[in-house]
Amino acid sequence: MVTSMAAKQTKEMKIEEKKAILPPKSNFSEWYNELLLAGEIMDVRYPVKGLYVWFPFGFEVRKRTYAIIRELLDKDHKEAMFPLLIPETEFMKEAEHIKGFENEVYWVTRGGKNELDVKLALRPTSETAIYPMYKVWVRSHADLPIKIYQIVNTFRYETKHTRPLIRLREITSFKEAHTVHATWDEAAKQVDVAVQIYIEFYKRLAIPTIVSKRPQWDKFPGADYTMAVDTLMPDNKTLQIGTAHHLGNNFAKTFDIKYEGMNGEQEYAQQTCYGISERCIAALVSIHGDDRGLVFPPEIAPVQVVVIPVLFGKSEEIIKACREVAERLKDEGFRVALDESDERPGAKYYKWEMKGVPLRVEIGPRDLKNNAATVVRRDSGSKEIVPIDKLAEEIKKRVIDIHKSLLGKARKSMEERIFDCNTLDEVRDKISEGIARIPWCGEQECGLAMEETVGAGILGIPESELGRGYGSCPICKKETTSIAIMSKTY
Repeated sequence: MVTSMAAKQTKEMKIEEKKAILPPKSNFSEWYNELLLAGEIMDVRYPVKGLYVWFPFGFEVRKRTYAIIRELLDKDHKEAMFPLLIPETEFMKEAEHIKGFENEVYWVTRGGKNELDVKLALRPTSETAIYPMYKVWVRSHADLPIKIYQIVNTFRYETKHTRPLIRLREITSFKEAHTVHATWDEAAKQVDVAVQIYIEFYKRLAIPTIVSKRPQWDKFPGADYTMAVDTLMPDNKTLQIGTAHHLGNNFAKTFDIKYEGMNGEQEYAQQTCYGISERCIAALVSIHGDDRGLVFPPEIAPVQVVVIPVLFGKSEEIIKACREVAERLKDEGFRVALDESDERPGAKYYKWEMKGVPLRVEIGPRDLKNNAATVVRRDSGSKEIVPIDKLAEEIKKRVIDIHKSLLGKARKSMEERIFDCNTLDEVRDKISEGIARIPWCGEQECGLAMEETVGAGILGIPESELGRGYGSCPICKKETTSIAIMSKTY
């Protein structure tokens, strides 16, 4: 009996130690790194800097997240796959583009023991891999538009501080779309479409976003202009989680992508490209997670409902009831786990909370007696008693409510950290707390001076009410109705 009690105490101590593993979210950097490991999203212990391993659970999150972007793109895009290796002869063609990536490229110089005649770049992005093929594919206006995307890994020799899912040397989940159009205006419309797709994508992840036009000095190398999608992270830095670039005919001229127009003349095509990476998972984990672990919107949660028997007596009847509930919920289309392990209920709660399961269904002796179950929400911690015969119906309602609640909470958090400023001193005071809004005339000289003074970047002028206002540029004092947003960035 004494031995049994000691074993029980030891087990409970281990559970308490396990609970203390995760630092508070207020210590964001440590919390984030520990959560990726404890929540089994990514293992950071791979022996190459900037390369990480997806756990099966994390990969399931990735798979469900990227299923949403595939769904949105597949309406009028086609998925393809282009090679990882890019010949130096193709890669070096577009001077401005190469200048933007020259310090980040990995080069393959040998095949076995033989030196290669032409060096091969591991793609940092795929313009120079895809566009030689577009030259072959595009012949007449009838071939346009082309809308193709791929989800691949890309490599960048990142020299800054690497961080899982945010700043890596191997981006394992880069979704890039590349489109070809007859006119500049048609390409511009496609950029707008791409932005709307991303807004919808992140809404499905319950992540609030800000869309802005990047300043000329911060656009994609070789583009006419860049639209970017950002979100605000818990440490008050903004994370760029999507970009859409209007390439004009810059790459078409480089790679000789022409089509025969209606008048029979050869014309250069107009192009766009737009991408997101696993930064979307970083935002998902960071914005919704809490001190107890992951919190997932139901649509992408690998497990949407966990059923837990609470055993104090009548064990067989309780387990039988839990199995029947789990099967019934599965039949209704929910992703369900039934935890029949020997762990104490508290340890089970901790385990599934860490994994971000949106809803927990508990059935104990009292529940069984009342033919009911206790339903616990992961996002709010609220508990409700629900009749078993109405469980599926009530859970469907809560799935919708949880998504709305997560999005509303995240939006509120972001909005509370956006500050109106009239001077650069005010920006400097507020920039550590989030995003600063300040009038800007739009001139590059003034913008660069603002960045240097504050020590933070201009994200751009947002495509929303955030970008509108009235005031004077803090550098040239010119009156303006444009409002720029500034923040610390990753």
